[in-house]
This record gives sequence, structure tokens and C-alpha cells, in this order.
Amino acid sequence: METIESRTSDRTRHDPQAGPPLGILAVVFTALFLAGLVLSALLADGRPFPSPFGAADRITAYFREHTDATRVSGALQFAASVPLAIYAATVSARLHKLGVRAPGATIALAGGVLASAFLACSGLVTWVLSRPEVTERPELVRALQYLAFGLGGPGHVVLLGLLVAGLAVPGLLARLLPRALAVAGLAIAAVAELATLVLLADGTALLLPVARFTALGWLIAAGFLLPRRRVRTEG
Repeated sequence: METIESRTSDRTRHDPQAGPPLGILAVVFTALFLAGLVLSALLADGRPFPSPFGAADRITAYFREHTDATRVSGALQFAASVPLAIYAATVSARLHKLGVRAPGATIALAGGVLASAFLACSGLVTWVLSRPEVTERPELVRALQYLAFGLGGPGHVVLLGLLVAGLAVPGLLARLLPRALAVAGLAIAAVAELATLVLLADGTALLLPVARFTALGWLIAAGFLLPRRRVRTEG
């Protein structure tokens, strides 16, 4: 005989309103972003993408000599912004469906969409840096790299932290996520917001990879663990 639990499980798996799988979206976003880092390094003979705080002549030489690496990096950053935007929209809708009426769902949507937009803009600016006519003008290369860094660095990471916080807070208060995971999300979000300091002190740039990569892992875990609907037990 079919039980109530099995019927509920079937409806959950086949619910057309549930949206795309959050965990898969987070994996695709992370894979595209990491692919941009890895492939650009391979195409540049193992040389990492230059820091905007390095020597101007070395930065200009990198972009002049490694246009393919720069183009691939920009293209994959832009591509990664798409699943991130879908993730933000889906997680906001999921939280509303789970009964969350607090601002967290809207904060997650706003943070995720803006983080996606900043990453997309950073990718497009990086793509511009791959154009030969641009690399012949060192002062333009320097300005564009600062812009790409600001958009894809503190701009993207701080807003990514809002996405994490917007999901972690209702995940904790409404018990939608494991407590340890939700608390970890709040800590990651705090580090991400502190990345604003990069705009004031170059030495705080270490906050960016710490917040970025922990946030990526957290979004994957939260995406797979966030339920599609509340389970009501019948006594």
C-alpha cells in the first residue's frame, strides 16, 4: 500500500514548480569560474593572472603576450555569471515557497543578481583587455585591469556574501539547513563583507580568495541540502 511519505516524496521529486536543482547550478557556476582560472594559466604557460598591485610593465607585458589566456578568462567569467543569476532567482523562490516571509529571500535575490552582474561586467572588461589595440596602450591596460579587479574582486565577493547571508539566516532561523552549515554561512558572509576593506587597503586582498572559495563550497552544500518543501509529519 502506498504511504503518505512515499506520495509526498514523489510529489517533491516531480514538482514542476520547484525550479532547477540548486546544487547543480552551484556546481556549474563553480566549474565555469575555476575553468577560467585553470585554462587561462595553462594558455599563459603556467603564469597566473597578474595582480593589479604589481609592476605596470609586467602587467602590460602579460596582457600583450597572452591575449588568448585573457580572452578565455573573460569569456568563462561571463559564462559563470549566468548559472549564478539562475541560482539566486531559484533560491529566492524556494525560500518563499518554504514559507519564509522575512527579508532574507529578497536579500539573497538582490545579492545574487548583483554578484552575477558584477562578475559578468568583470568578464567583459577582461575580454576587452585581450584586444591587441588595447594592449598597445599601457595606461589603458592599467585602468581596465583595475576596473576588472574592482568588479570581479570586492564588488562581486561582497555581493556574493549577501547571497550567502540571505540564505543562511532563514536557513538557521527556520531550520531549513543544518545548524552548523547555516552558522558557517554567516561567518563566510561576514568575511565577504569585510572584503570591502580591499578598496581602502591593498593588504587586505587576501580576504577575497578566502571569502570567494569558501562561499562557492557553501553554496554547493546549501544547494543540495535546502529542501524543496516543508515536510509535515502527521501524528
